[in-house]
This record gives sequence, structure tokens and C-alpha cells, in this order.
Amino acid sequence: MTGVRPRVASGSAPKPRETLDRCALRAQLRGDPMLGTAFPAARILLVEQPGAWGEQGLRDSDFGADAAAELENRAGRAGVRVQAIRRPGRTPRGSVRRWGYVDTRDGHESLHWGEYRDPRELLDLPFDESAGEPDPEPLYLVCAHSKHDPCCALRGRSVAAALHAQRPGRTWESSHLGGDRFAANVLVLPIGYLYGRVLPFAAEEFVAAAEAGEVIGALLRGRVGLPAPAQAALAYAYEHLGVRRRRDIGVETSGPIVDGVSVVRLQGPHGRIEVTVQVDRVPAAGLTCHNPRPNQYLAYRPLTITALDD
Repeated sequence: MTGVRPRVASGSAPKPRETLDRCALRAQLRGDPMLGTAFPAARILLVEQPGAWGEQGLRDSDFGADAAAELENRAGRAGVRVQAIRRPGRTPRGSVRRWGYVDTRDGHESLHWGEYRDPRELLDLPFDESAGEPDPEPLYLVCAHSKHDPCCALRGRSVAAALHAQRPGRTWESSHLGGDRFAANVLVLPIGYLYGRVLPFAAEEFVAAAEAGEVIGALLRGRVGLPAPAQAALAYAYEHLGVRRRRDIGVETSGPIVDGVSVVRLQGPHGRIEVTVQVDRVPAAGLTCHNPRPNQYLAYRPLTITALDD
């Protein structure tokens, strides 16, 4: 029968669908570059909070707005970013929840876990490696924060389920990781590499590469904790030099942006190199699903790579 709409059960709403007005699809069609878009915090506090999250994540959850605000403010003063996490799928809520402290800085890469019952217990965390029990295994955070942006749920939840199937107990859904239009976004910890446009069918290959210490260049947004130009230069160097091992290239210095250009110095497998990165303001509309209006973003475009004489 034509002209008849499918009925929706009473008390339910249609599930969101991928359409042409979704920010992730818009960004793909425009070819928005992902390089240099990882967040600047190098240390992260993971807070398990099952159930729904509102737009502000932990503050809009059963954790409690006042406790969440106090925790985020205290962590922010210490340079630590707070991420709400929950296990993929529907899981029962228990009285005991986990917290994790992650340091992604070179030479300090580590993950420690602890437990809490009352949110205010987290206000006494020392934000260093003395907290919790060490965990040497990789962890995968997948942004699935639907109330912040529908694309995160539309694309993120299927990727979280696929990664969970590969690494049960090592995969968590996460609150906003930034860059909604690059969904599905996956942060590999404690190395701190943030990837975008990850697809569920590639979960096995993604995990294999990450755990072999390789960089997945085609999906790389950047490494958290680094200046944006340095993130872009690092990704460019991996691709240009044909290097896949994460530890083969490191950032020495990231120069300021002057007249739209930043010079980044790296230590490569065969010596020091410099990458020149151009920074452009690019006009675009629909950078998030909630804001379809004209806007702009910063694009980090590596231009040249030069070997330096040591």
C-alpha cells in the first residue's frame, strides 16, 4: 500500500537515522581534514557512569550535577580532562563503579584503575601514578554521546560493539571526545592516539594494528596532548616516510603559528626533520548536527618535510 506511514508504538520515538543533514556525512562529502583535531589534554580521568548522559555528559547524569562540576573543575585546574564511560550495550547499574587515571605523555604512558561508590570519593584523587592499580593493556574509548551529537550514537555504538567483540572488557563507550563530524571516533589509551571515521567491519584489523604498535594513518586525527600543528606534522611524517611503528617518530618542538604557518621539529628513524604546517580558516556549514548554520573550522595542512643536518 502506498502513501501510508509506518506506525510508531505509543510512547516511543523513531530512532535517529543517517541522513544528508547529519554532520558526519556532510563532513565526509566536503572532505573535511581530520589532522590536528585531537584535544589538548594529555591526562584523562575516566569515570564509569552507566545509564543515560545528557548534553553535558557527567553533569547531566545520575552521577550528580554538583559533584560532577566540582570534579571537572578540580581536574581542569590540574590539566586533567574528565570523560564519562560506560560498557557497551545495556548493563545493570551497580553500587560499585570504576574510575581510571590515564597519562599519555611520552615516557609516562600509563593506565591505573580504582573503584568508587560515592561520587565525592573522586574529589580526593591525587591525579598521578600513585592512584589505583596499574593496567598494562590497551584500552579503547568510542564516543557514543548521542545527546551531544546524534552522529556519535549513529556511528559510535556499532563500532563500540564491534571492538567489544574483539576485546571484551577493554572497550568502553565514552562521552564527547570532540570532532562529532568525524564519527565514529576511537581513542586508544594510554598511547593517546585519536582516530576518526572508524568502521565496524574493520574492528579486527584496527585492534591488530593498534596492539602491534602501528599507526593507522588513514584514520588518524592526532595524538592528544600535543599542539594541533604538531599532531598534523606527526601524521604527515608517518605517511611521507612510510613509517608505521608509533615509536619511530616523536615531536621535539612545535613552533607558534605565524602568518598562518607553524614549523614542527620531529625526531625520525633516520634523524631530525622539520615539517611546515599551514593553518587555514575554512568556512563550512553544519559542523554539528545541532548547529546547521554557517561556521568555520581550522584546517592543518602539512606542506613540506625537510631533513636536518645533525
